[in-house]
Amino acid sequence: MKRHRITPRTDWQNKVEELGFGFHTTETTYWDESVCYEFSMKEVDRMEAATATLWECCLEAVQHVMDEKMYDQFCIPKWFVPHIEQSWEEDAPAIYGRFDFSMRDGIPKLLEFNADTPTSLFESSVVQWFWLQDRFPEKDQFNSIHEKLIAYWQYLKEYLKPGALHFSCIRENSEDFTTTEYLRDCAIQGGLETRFLYIDEIGWDSRNSRFADQENLTITNLFKLYPYEWLIHEEFGRNLMQDSMKAFWIEPSWKMILSNKAILPVLWELFPGHENLLESYFERDNFKMGINYAKKPLLSREGSNISLTRYGSLLAETGGEYGEEGYIYQELALLPDFDGHYPLIGSWVIGQEPAGIGIRESDTLITDNLSRFVPHFIG
Repeated sequence: MKRHRITPRTDWQNKVEELGFGFHTTETTYWDESVCYEFSMKEVDRMEAATATLWECCLEAVQHVMDEKMYDQFCIPKWFVPHIEQSWEEDAPAIYGRFDFSMRDGIPKLLEFNADTPTSLFESSVVQWFWLQDRFPEKDQFNSIHEKLIAYWQYLKEYLKPGALHFSCIRENSEDFTTTEYLRDCAIQGGLETRFLYIDEIGWDSRNSRFADQENLTITNLFKLYPYEWLIHEEFGRNLMQDSMKAFWIEPSWKMILSNKAILPVLWELFPGHENLLESYFERDNFKMGINYAKKPLLSREGSNISLTRYGSLLAETGGEYGEEGYIYQELALLPDFDGHYPLIGSWVIGQEPAGIGIRESDTLITDNLSRFVPHFIG
């Protein structure tokens, strides 16, 4: 794994905007093509194998959580458990997820799994691919995301319920909107009928116990870029249990188990010593590594409320509004250090298969909302 400083393309802003990538610059530069990372084929093979293996481990872990009724440890309310278990038993459609790895000494180590509402998809799939064609057309990239998305939507077409596939996200968030519209475009290319509406435009027909769009069309299939932990704590979310149409919600609600960091101690319990896992526990007293650990909220976003302890002293921490549900403790696995730049590798699962990576680079050890997206190639 090597980091290269390179010259950005002339007029790169217009180039990415032509692709539909409008949030390349926010408070700081988000899309950063002044640097890139190079991987060997051996490293790519290891990331691909780790992603495939961990996905299978995660499926076993979901079944274990259900069998052992561990929902309290995941802060999942009892009233919503039947919805989760039904979505699992019916094998409700799931499209994507992103494993976040620290890659040191050539071995990917799982930091967490963004299983419900992962973003950085469009830049991982499309934007960095076009960058590669302009800058290193003779090189390859670990990236088959676009093709796999279209193929999997195509595959799911016969499994979805009758009716259009609705796509939804919150308003005034360009990253969420771009991700949602990109997934929708892939579904259209896969031959599906689609419609878009914002989350606050989803209606509830109490008379017929069904979800409806603004044209009063029944919602039978819905992709929502909106986390379940928000939805089930809103009064509107309780309608999921009353839905007479039993609409498919994508991602399915069983993904709540995997998007919660409580899954990390469960994975370690089931697969102790696994090469791609880090020692993890619900209680710090159980932590065998002792003085080197990360403390993470069960539910948090963009690196909030995380603390890193090394040799018993606080190394780094972030603030935020998360942690009320509790924390887990994970063996400390620092991101690789390239002269004060720290890359986090996001490895994508599309339709049950490894599909490629995207890199977020920070100037701190904890990846946050100011981290940059940096492209890569295979050397």
